[in-house]
Amino acid sequence: MYLERIDGPNDVKKLSLEQMDVLAQEMREALFRKLSKHGGHFGPNFGMVEATIALHTVFDSPKDKMVFDVSHQSYCHKMLTGRKDAFLYEEHYDDVSGYSEPSESAHDFFVIGHTSTSVSLACGLAKGRDLLGGSENIIAIIGDGSLSGGEALEGLDFAAELNSNLIIVVNDNDMSIAENHGGLYQNLKQLRDTDGKAACNLFRAMGLDYVFVKNGNDIPSLIEAFKQVKDSTYPVVVHICTQKGKGYAPAEQDKETWHWCMPFDPETGKPLLADAGEDYSELTAQYLLEKMKKDPAVVGITSATPPILGFTPNRRKLAGKQFVDVGIAEETAVALASGIAANGGKPVYGVYSTFIQRTYDQLSQDLCVNSNAATILVFAASVYGMNDVTHLGIYDIPMMANIPNLVYLAPTTKEEYMAMLDWSVEQNNVPVAIRVPMQVVTSGVPCTKDFSQYNTYEVTQKGSRVAVIGLGNFYTLGQETAQEIAKQTGVQPTVINPMYITGVDEKLLESLKAEHDIVITAEDGILDGGFGEKIARFYGNSDMKVLNYGLKKEFLDRYDAEDVVKRNRLTAGQIAEDVIALL
Repeated sequence: MYLERIDGPNDVKKLSLEQMDVLAQEMREALFRKLSKHGGHFGPNFGMVEATIALHTVFDSPKDKMVFDVSHQSYCHKMLTGRKDAFLYEEHYDDVSGYSEPSESAHDFFVIGHTSTSVSLACGLAKGRDLLGGSENIIAIIGDGSLSGGEALEGLDFAAELNSNLIIVVNDNDMSIAENHGGLYQNLKQLRDTDGKAACNLFRAMGLDYVFVKNGNDIPSLIEAFKQVKDSTYPVVVHICTQKGKGYAPAEQDKETWHWCMPFDPETGKPLLADAGEDYSELTAQYLLEKMKKDPAVVGITSATPPILGFTPNRRKLAGKQFVDVGIAEETAVALASGIAANGGKPVYGVYSTFIQRTYDQLSQDLCVNSNAATILVFAASVYGMNDVTHLGIYDIPMMANIPNLVYLAPTTKEEYMAMLDWSVEQNNVPVAIRVPMQVVTSGVPCTKDFSQYNTYEVTQKGSRVAVIGLGNFYTLGQETAQEIAKQTGVQPTVINPMYITGVDEKLLESLKAEHDIVITAEDGILDGGFGEKIARFYGNSDMKVLNYGLKKEFLDRYDAEDVVKRNRLTAGQIAEDVIALL
């Protein structure tokens, strides 16, 4: 077995072409075994096996520096740079992250998990090299739709200005996460169809040299192309055409589903985890499709992640022009939504919390300054969401709740969520964001609240001495805390469901002063700049004691959510203990 004997790129360089083909097969087998047990990015890595072998055959990493866009296709790179055990042996599967990580290896230069950054980062490395008189090759590897991101185009636009060595490997597999969208990809298709000879060439138009590789899964062709550009004295694009998911038939045929996978049965390819039942993506898709049938003004928007809104390929066909995928371009998604709303449409943009971070300026300037009535659904905003350092979903509240004119809502049940969504779509006064809960909880009671009465909280249990305000996902924690306090002290706390993240219910908070000594807030996000601080600030010049519970501001990586929760004293027992000490 060749892979077992690869301790670094020098071992790759010693192999013959025939041996490299065997190595590629072994790498795919190792990927398949690990991903079937562990889950992760499947299609991107299966498509990049040969290209990664060729890169490490021609270039001299880590002297030559490689920057992988998103870095979700860097598993193969890790295998060849001293981290093979993390793919060969189950007891070592968690030794490496799913993205590039400098703390793991000298062959990685950035922690990267968001998209479209590699060209700009590589430009920075190249500029730093030139300033210091270095001579190494700088290589950016970008694909899976990342070119549609604004920063990628900004990087391409700047690259020619370097007038020195910069190699941009464009991995063109004719896919983003779902299908590609936009004129840029029409040009890539023209280049594929003409073997790189089309008169219209985006990269040449940017002032870059250009090399085309028709078979990007053929090691000899790749080695020849990379040798051609190694030590180049001017920025050059190497456009390679690969097959996403190559080597596993289901992934070749259904590229969207197999972009990323949960653990699966290697015999059948079926997920091992049982269907969790009703979820908010499914509920949202059903709602929007019904709404679209009745109202041509309703439009769903995604930035390359249609499953977050529950829009499978079939549903996208049903929606037709009422569903828009802008590609990996969150900034455009928000600006587009603002424009649609300004012209009478009813846009609903679904996005993961970690990715809404990429578009603060558009939220503030393009949307909220103009007070256009778009709806933004923020998914996986929780300590229980994605758990690696580049995909944290716990920073949206400080970012969004402090933008003027935006109404940010936190439902606690299915009924509240559907009522908020319908109100937001139908109103025409303000931009609205909804922090979608992690789990579907049904109260069985229709929600009839008038959400146009902004910043009005709901008292769900009347008590005294202690008031517990549990926001969104942590409303249940608030209920449990109140029960624990009552059990241990006999004091029945007041329980409040605030629903509004962006403002305080001054009337209600003022009324609590009469019969309460302590107010507790609990939020599923970081405390700094968060919801609880708004409540504490309100009571700042009073005798009311306020305890804010949430998460410490830190970059968490591959964490256990329950450990983080306990460390931040976010269990009912811990909070009750603190309150009882004050009582």
